[in-house]
Amino acid sequence: MAELYRDFSDFIAGYFKGKIQKISVNAGFTCPNRDGTVGTGGCTYCNNQSFNPDYCHPALSVIGQIEKGKEFFARKYPSMEYLAYFQAYTSTHGDMARLMDAYGEALSVDGVRGLVIGTRPDCMPDELLERLSALNRSKFILIEYGAESSHDCTLRLINRCHDWKCTEDAVMRTSKAGIPVGLHLIMGLPGETEDDMLLTVDRVSQLPLQTVKLHQLQLLKGTRMAADVDNGVYDIRRYTVDEYIDLCCRVVERMNPDIAIERFTSQSPAGLLLYPRWGLKNYEFVNLLNNRLRKLGIRQGALFSNTDCHVSGAQ
Repeated sequence: MAELYRDFSDFIAGYFKGKIQKISVNAGFTCPNRDGTVGTGGCTYCNNQSFNPDYCHPALSVIGQIEKGKEFFARKYPSMEYLAYFQAYTSTHGDMARLMDAYGEALSVDGVRGLVIGTRPDCMPDELLERLSALNRSKFILIEYGAESSHDCTLRLINRCHDWKCTEDAVMRTSKAGIPVGLHLIMGLPGETEDDMLLTVDRVSQLPLQTVKLHQLQLLKGTRMAADVDNGVYDIRRYTVDEYIDLCCRVVERMNPDIAIERFTSQSPAGLLLYPRWGLKNYEFVNLLNNRLRKLGIRQGALFSNTDCHVSGAQ
């Protein structure tokens, strides 16, 4: 573990030597919460443009996107190896043959050592999980599920169209299949107190996970959440940098020390972002957080209890 908390580089060093970089891929998939499979309209906070790099566009083939990404990173790190990151929308939602073809294309690119597949917990059929488990015997595979919260009332409010039990089930099935598992959480969702968020951390810490990503709620132009806030349907907690650092310190204290915390913040393009506009790069935030953790003497898992807390849940 790193000095203060286990990070993603510590986790990935258990699989690879040398530098490994994710390259985002948009394979043109959609989302079951947009196409009517489970819902319509998508999650209320979501504007998918907010996390697609310029090279990541479905007009390019999977191979073309990865090659462009490699050109960008190879200027600085010519010996870099890569993980193809299927990030946009729900990257396990679609025809099975098409999914496997896209994954195979990515793995065919020179220097690509594995896949990181972002998806929803209600979108991992057993047949696909079996195929990914077989692939994982020869290639590195990490499945990242968007959980966002463990509180069902929150999940309903943001139109996730799945519940916390669905997340637990997906994590358990994926872990049993021998595939590393990650979860994604959003801190500051409407209606949640800090105690609610920390209860989610406690529940997450009881699951067989390898990684967790969390970031501050970002209010983005063109989303239903932005309209809801503007129309007074509800408000959101507007954290200052210092307040959010304090919350992250509390998260670190409670998080299972075996789980790598991959990130604490995210940065959407300035042209889309309404809140928060902190003006910090990710590394600058991490430096501030690490300084606070050192000052307070906090290490990951100091308040973690490996007992069966109220995992299933949630309101």
